[in-house]
Amino acid sequence: MARRALITGLSGFTGRHMAVELMNAGYDVWGTTTPSPDGDVADTVGIPVDLLDADALKSFVTDARPDVVVHLAGAAHVTGNPPSKTYMVNIVGTRNLLAALTVLDKKPRAVLLASTANVYGNAAVETIDEDVSIQPANDYAVSKLAMEHAARLWIDRLPLIFVRPFNYTGVGQSEDYVLPKIVGHHARREARISLGNLNVSRDFSDVRDVVATYAKLLHAAPVGETFNICSGHSHSLGQMLQMLARIAGYEIDVFVDPRFMRRNEIARLVGSNRKLRQVIGHVPHTPIADTLEWMYDHMSAQVAV
Repeated sequence: MARRALITGLSGFTGRHMAVELMNAGYDVWGTTTPSPDGDVADTVGIPVDLLDADALKSFVTDARPDVVVHLAGAAHVTGNPPSKTYMVNIVGTRNLLAALTVLDKKPRAVLLASTANVYGNAAVETIDEDVSIQPANDYAVSKLAMEHAARLWIDRLPLIFVRPFNYTGVGQSEDYVLPKIVGHHARREARISLGNLNVSRDFSDVRDVVATYAKLLHAAPVGETFNICSGHSHSLGQMLQMLARIAGYEIDVFVDPRFMRRNEIARLVGSNRKLRQVIGHVPHTPIADTLEWMYDHMSAQVAV
């Protein structure tokens, strides 16, 4: 029988790319979707299940009988959810999933839980490794850190792996995020865009590299460990705009909007993937210019339709 993977958040941005990665690795993919997904992922079993509906989730997990689990579903940072929903979905929803997995006759071989590098907050160091002090600065980050702590109550019963992804992007990400917003404006040949500080540098990865890394961690199964998921390189928004000017063939007029400026913002933040490399070896890395061109070509084709 083919191995079976369960992905929560199957119909989301990362979930759709994760499904392709695991199908290419020979898994049958099952997953939970939002009640109104944008579209089905081909050759997968996706069922609308609310993480807060413990009985429905338990029933689906029992049917899925997964060999590996990738928990991606949750209340995202940029969606404007009220704090109560953010905490309920990210903490209680995760707890419901782990409770459902615990009662399976055959436990999964690996369960990967997606947290966030936001748990580090505005760290006063340029290179962030897993030993940097935790100081979450918003409800989303606090909810994800609380999720990590709550999940460790199951560490003696389930093979949990924790990941803290830094920024990443790619085809299919909402324009609520800054890089798809910039790419979308260029694909539509818009004359002007409003952005925040163009000089801050951040660590950006390609979503295809992120899901490939997740798959490597599922294979290695370093139970109980926490890993930064990052490129180890940083770029400023100003540099991204220069890349897109070359890709699109024109320079967009940028309005630096005070509403998008953050007080006491750290000038440069980059993640360390040294610990990750020690476990999985080579960490996939696509140059960010190639990622932007992939996104631009995809968005331009949509505009042309």
